[in-house]
Amino acid sequence: MAMAQNTTIPVKVGVVLDMDTWLGKMGLSCISMALSDFYAYHGHYKTRLIPKIRDSKRDVVGAAAAALYLLQNEEVQAIIGPASSLQANFVIGLGDKAHVPIISFSATSPSLSSLRSQYFVRATLNDSAQVPAIRAIVQAFGWRQVVLIYLDNEYGNGVIPYLTDALQEIDTRISYRSVIHPLATDDQILEELYKLMTMPTRVFIVHMFAPIGPRLFVRANEIGMMEEGYVWILTDGLTDILGTLDPSVIDSMQGVLGVKPHVPRSKKLESFKIRWKREIQQEYPTNESFELNIFGLWAYDAACGLAMAVEKLGATNFRFQKSNFSRNSTDLDTVGVSLIGPNLLQSLLYTRFRGLSGDFQIVNRQLQSSAFEVVNVIGKGERGVGFWTPENGTVRKLDSTSKPNLGTIVWPGESPSIPKGWVLPTNGKKLRIGVPVTKGFGEFVKVTRDPSSNATKVSGFSIAVFDAVMAALPYAVPYEYIPFQTPDGNPAGDDNDLIYQVYLQKYDAVVGAITILANRSLYVDFTLPYTESGVSMVVPTIDERKENAWVFLKPLTWDLWVTSFCFFVFIGFVIWVLEHRVNKDFRGPRSYQVGTIFWFHSQHWYERIVSNLARIVMIVWFFVVLILTQSYTASLTSMLTVRQLNPTITDTNELIKKGERVGCQYGSFIYEFLIKSMKFEESKLVNYNSTEELDELFSKGGIAAAFDEIPCIKIFLAKYCSKYTAVGPIYKFDGFGFVFPKGSPLVADVSRKVLSVTEGAKMSQFEKAWFGQIPSCPELTSSVSSNSISLNSFWGLFLIAGVTSFVALITCITIFLHENREALINLNPPSSRWRKIKAMATLFDEKDLRSHTFRKVINFQTSSIKAMDAVTASPATPTALQVHQAF
Repeated sequence: MAMAQNTTIPVKVGVVLDMDTWLGKMGLSCISMALSDFYAYHGHYKTRLIPKIRDSKRDVVGAAAAALYLLQNEEVQAIIGPASSLQANFVIGLGDKAHVPIISFSATSPSLSSLRSQYFVRATLNDSAQVPAIRAIVQAFGWRQVVLIYLDNEYGNGVIPYLTDALQEIDTRISYRSVIHPLATDDQILEELYKLMTMPTRVFIVHMFAPIGPRLFVRANEIGMMEEGYVWILTDGLTDILGTLDPSVIDSMQGVLGVKPHVPRSKKLESFKIRWKREIQQEYPTNESFELNIFGLWAYDAACGLAMAVEKLGATNFRFQKSNFSRNSTDLDTVGVSLIGPNLLQSLLYTRFRGLSGDFQIVNRQLQSSAFEVVNVIGKGERGVGFWTPENGTVRKLDSTSKPNLGTIVWPGESPSIPKGWVLPTNGKKLRIGVPVTKGFGEFVKVTRDPSSNATKVSGFSIAVFDAVMAALPYAVPYEYIPFQTPDGNPAGDDNDLIYQVYLQKYDAVVGAITILANRSLYVDFTLPYTESGVSMVVPTIDERKENAWVFLKPLTWDLWVTSFCFFVFIGFVIWVLEHRVNKDFRGPRSYQVGTIFWFHSQHWYERIVSNLARIVMIVWFFVVLILTQSYTASLTSMLTVRQLNPTITDTNELIKKGERVGCQYGSFIYEFLIKSMKFEESKLVNYNSTEELDELFSKGGIAAAFDEIPCIKIFLAKYCSKYTAVGPIYKFDGFGFVFPKGSPLVADVSRKVLSVTEGAKMSQFEKAWFGQIPSCPELTSSVSSNSISLNSFWGLFLIAGVTSFVALITCITIFLHENREALINLNPPSSRWRKIKAMATLFDEKDLRSHTFRKVINFQTSSIKAMDAVTASPATPTALQVHQAF
């Protein structure tokens, strides 16, 4: 055994800790036990870590001096420590210069990662690793505002940017940041807590460590901030040491939630806790409050990991290369460079094992965690209520694949119900609700003053809806309406000015005909809209029902007139072709036949058609004519008897080209909309305050059109439906909404109640009460349609008639050519194509004596002649039949 001991290679490593703190004492004991356990289990290893311990004395300079001493005088190959992130900030530079890995098990500040040091290894979790777990808790309970309470040092400030970004991702606003100095007195802590009590937010995220963290909760409990309605969430800085706190502190933290890295249970861990407890009590017998926490486990694993990394290098020359220095050189210039440092660093980064705290795995030079545990302070200690993992989020059990949830939580004040996360200000004041003061459109908001009592009364459609919404909330919200006006009762500004007062915190909300706009939402939050949205144009109408010599042409459009005439000629021609050879009424001089083509459409001609093909065509055509004439009659009757109110202008571009003056409501966003989006000249815009002023502007010719929001247009048209109409496209906007400060927790609850009110029967009651029974006016449309009937309504009928006629014509020609094919073939001598066509035309022009119409006449004539011959015939005299045959 002695021989084996002589063959081992000693490797000196430094340990820099604050020896008079509990973290330093616990860390050193865990490092010593780790090396003892490691080499007891791996007695055959050739290397042995020899710790060289230096006290950093709770000071940044002390930590740097300790590290410098170890590098210069001891030539250590690695340094475990220092304890704090601020100390590590200085020591890291020395490690880079000497190529010596600096391994910290307690420097958790995320800012250290920004140093991009090659030789700094964080054998602990980055504070930012717990941020997703905290975000998941806030999101799970739907809290929209939180207050951050943190220390004003490297530890406290480091994680705040990560928390801010994470909460913004779930649309949760940080309403206030309470920064407390690490050396703050109890009076200073109380002063800050009293300030927090006056704020509506009741969700606090605390990022502190001992001893100031426990003092904060003791004072919070004393002034009543641990009662029902409050929410306290701890980061791992306090959660990890809950087991070491005094029972009086735990009593002050009842209902608090906390997150901490999950440490898997194991027999090795339980055995170590027992041994460590025994040894620490032997070393410090007068102190009974010592408890092992996660930092001790990380110190144990860091020492084991470093021992493994050194052993992987084998029998290597663990030496320093001395630096060349002169008489004027500083102590930093005398620091040598470790020859084995780069290899030791790579060996450590690739070391993997199962430690006391879980899997030891360094990624991007810092320890990785697979899960966080969520605990609830109840009774004498903490109780686990769930876990958070990157894969499943918040779950009740670590291996569960069920939907994200947590176990039963007892909140401050022993309340089982989830706090809503905010309350109304505790100063007893009512919410100040600003309302616009307008000279018109009082249907939405109307401000009146009682001359006898000088009291102000606010009413209107918007007020009625808001009152109904607030009454439907599950909690009481006291509020009062305050008109936005000057001392003499005039409006104090437009809608934008009123909204800006909310941003300046002069009003707690605004109720009125306030349109939801993107640029306004940069300063305030809107609820869901309670009215329809859109901007449209109103123009005067003219009655086109005037006596006109050519009014009979207006029922049909010009293309339908032309198409109808062409089909009259075409159908006449088809009937002539079908009837010419078989019907004597379609024969005669050419002028007579041309007239027949046009005249046969009269009703008595239908009865004289003999061809079956022609009858089919006439049935279809008669159906088309019947529908066309009936539609024409109905349209003409409407034009002659019903008022034809057509808009004077239908296109906004026409207004711009002609330079017409247009109106818009005073103080409305439409003024800027017309200038910036519609490109109207500012000099062409005229403001009006009421429906009466708008009517007067139209009547005196002051404007050619007006632009307003659809709810206001409906009110205007309800009064002047016979004189004006809404035309043109509807420009979409988000409608009217209630205004609240940015991030107000009331917005979500009020929006939900807006939906329930607008979907219920109350909405129609409010509309009838404030808008009255609106007469039946033309609906808002995107275009103005013509009263004339177009070809689009009849092209299907014309298609059927055309196809039927064409098929009948082709059938007739085919039958004619088939019946006279012999005559076409026997033309002698062989004729040209033109001569054949001419011969067929000549043959087509002759009567078809085989037709039953002509056979009937010939048979009648023949029988009459025979009868006459039987009476008057003599042998010497030729008979009439012979004479007839001779001709």
